[in-house]
Amino acid sequence: MPIPSGGYREVAEDLTTRIRSGEYPPGERLPTYKELADLYSVSVTTVQRAIIILQDRGLLVGLQGRGLWVAEDLPSWR
Repeated sequence: MPIPSGGYREVAEDLTTRIRSGEYPPGERLPTYKELADLYSVSVTTVQRAIIILQDRGLLVGLQGRGLWVAEDLPSWR
């Protein structure tokens, strides 16, 4: 799957697609902010903004000091 280059909305949509396709299944830990920034060739701030969108959608759960995890109970497609 090609990696989009662009803003936080594109990163959020691509991560949503990856989660929905099972590339990142429920209960799996996501790569770090730095790893995602490198993957998408964007800044860590851009990744942080994308992650906020996915947390608001209920797709990701952040655990202090442990990272980001795909939600166990994914909401229906948005």
